[in-house]
Amino acid sequence: MKNNIFNNCLLFLKIYKRYFVSFIALVFIVSFIKIFTFSKNEAITDDSYEEYFNNSYKIFSIRIPKNLNFANEQVPYKNFIVREAIERELIINTYWQSQTLLLHKRANRWFPIIEPILEKNDIPNDFKYIALIESQLTNVVSPQGAAGFWQIIESTASSYGLEISEDVDERYNVIKATEAACKYFKESYKQFGNWTLVAASYNRGMGGIQTQLEKQKVDNYFDLMLNDETSRYVYRLLAMKEIISRPKVYGYILRKKDLYPLVSTKKIIIDTTITDLTTFSINQKINLKILKTFNPWLQTNKLSNENKKKYIIEIPKANVNIYDDNGDYEGSSTLSKKDSSNLLINYSDSTIKK
Repeated sequence: MKNNIFNNCLLFLKIYKRYFVSFIALVFIVSFIKIFTFSKNEAITDDSYEEYFNNSYKIFSIRIPKNLNFANEQVPYKNFIVREAIERELIINTYWQSQTLLLHKRANRWFPIIEPILEKNDIPNDFKYIALIESQLTNVVSPQGAAGFWQIIESTASSYGLEISEDVDERYNVIKATEAACKYFKESYKQFGNWTLVAASYNRGMGGIQTQLEKQKVDNYFDLMLNDETSRYVYRLLAMKEIISRPKVYGYILRKKDLYPLVSTKKIIIDTTITDLTTFSINQKINLKILKTFNPWLQTNKLSNENKKKYIIEIPKANVNIYDDNGDYEGSSTLSKKDSSNLLINYSDSTIKK
């Protein structure tokens, strides 16, 4: 009797299996929708929402590296004021994902240009992060009129040899502006003999830092009481150095193809006046937009040059369509299988292997 019942059940399931599976799936879908969506008549309960939130949404604290340093000058991270200040900047910049992701991308394009200039001038490599936090590696203008990657004001630009005229503003020339910034760093180091104070002075000025050192009778940045912006400045540098140089540690899983590549250019030496940059661009088989993208220091639609000064104009070596349909570009597969913390590399490194 039992066997007959069992056999009948099996026969029933075999005949109606498709309908039974469909019914179970429908029940599951309806239950899921009922629990996790709102309707006009029934809202998700507080208890259900809290359970779902706690199971799904995770926020992690940040570990403070024990070897934290700026330009090989150790950070006194055991000091609770210092520790909590660096932790603040690490948390803000780690979890400001949209902004920090863009900085990762831009750093891959611009750091290989900035780094050799710093090295040539005997400036520590960590100073590249000043350009990153000053302008986010974009040609912005501050309310005070500071411009370019290094946010240089007009009077400072002139004193360090940058040309600012009707047609030209070399604060937007990354190479020349970096050279000017190096001159400032050297001068500041002669005064302070300490790279951390040099970095702070880029925000507050050499005079401002010197005055506070004397007034407060201390000899280092970490013991200084400063305004809010300068008090956070070096900690922001330290945070960005950490996050950009070790992305995976802070949750940024970046393939080489996710980062902006350095676009190869060719240089054109100009020692005459160009009356119409649009026509000049067309003659170079590009357009004005491309010309200004690669040479943002050209401020108008002409280049006056009565003194026969030599200017270097850069244009792309090849077509600007460097990406394929999948977002890949030449060399984008390099290091793709390695730890993403190694993705930010020096373009001159000839030891790179796939």
